[in-house]
Amino acid sequence: MRVFSGVRPTGDIHIGNYLGAIKNWIKLQEKADCVFSIVDWHAITTPYEPKNLQKYIQELAVTYLAAGLNPKKCIFFVQSHVKEHAELAWILGTVTPVGELFRMTQYKEKSQDLKESPNAGLLNYPVLMAADILLYQSEVVPVGKDQAQHVEITREMARRFNNKFGKTFKIPKTLLPKLGAKIASLKNPKKKMSKTGDPQACIGLFDTEKEIREKIMKAVTDPGKNIKYDLTKKPGISNLLIIYSVFSEKPIKQIEKKFEKKGYAEFKKSLASLLIEKLEIFRKTKKELKSSQINKILQDGAKRAEKIAKLTMKKVKKNTGL
Repeated sequence: MRVFSGVRPTGDIHIGNYLGAIKNWIKLQEKADCVFSIVDWHAITTPYEPKNLQKYIQELAVTYLAAGLNPKKCIFFVQSHVKEHAELAWILGTVTPVGELFRMTQYKEKSQDLKESPNAGLLNYPVLMAADILLYQSEVVPVGKDQAQHVEITREMARRFNNKFGKTFKIPKTLLPKLGAKIASLKNPKKKMSKTGDPQACIGLFDTEKEIREKIMKAVTDPGKNIKYDLTKKPGISNLLIIYSVFSEKPIKQIEKKFEKKGYAEFKKSLASLLIEKLEIFRKTKKELKSSQINKILQDGAKRAEKIAKLTMKKVKKNTGL
């Protein structure tokens, strides 16, 4: 079973990214043929600082490796190091109706946030993502809920291409985590946790112990004192319970019982201590790994990825008459 997934290097990685995608990759590499990518071309579709891009790529690589990603068990590389991604994206764009791209939820949301007119790259984001997936004949794509729509349009592109040019691509399936697929902001539990905006609204994987404690203690809760999971009536505490559950690997019911007669403050102190303990590996690995080691791993991964990509493109070109 071939698996593909990628994450944009757009700043500090937070626990929502980890729980929504990265944590699941570690398990998948043990039982599947995995291709994991740092998708830097996707990162430049929204405003960014060029001077920070390589730093963010390095930090994301550290995150993967600290989480337990094993380059010997999977292919791990930077998207722009394999030019076939862009080549296939162009070809897929010729069979994708513009109307479908304008209807994408992420395009609507991000284009509204931009002060200037949205760029064509943002509109074509789903086409490039489809190329990322289809280039490796991927069968499964582990993503968070916010990316599920992109996998669905990828499936449609693959079907349309196969119908027009003959069977070329496998039709991938979405794999969503059962819990923790969407971690909410610590400041506004009705919005997802984001790397941009208020830094107090998310827990970064490289945050210090002091930062973690302060952010958790200031996290929004709800009226009352009961530690009870109810996304409708108690979205704040429910979000914190999800985080606690996934990091402790204990069911929410068990956590509710543990804090049955205790208040929010005690629950938050316990959650902060849990996160400090679990995230220590990320801070430690960041200090130990050298840039030269990371670059070697990514270069080796790109060579392995390129071999598969070239085989797919050979088939694509033959079927399209190029």
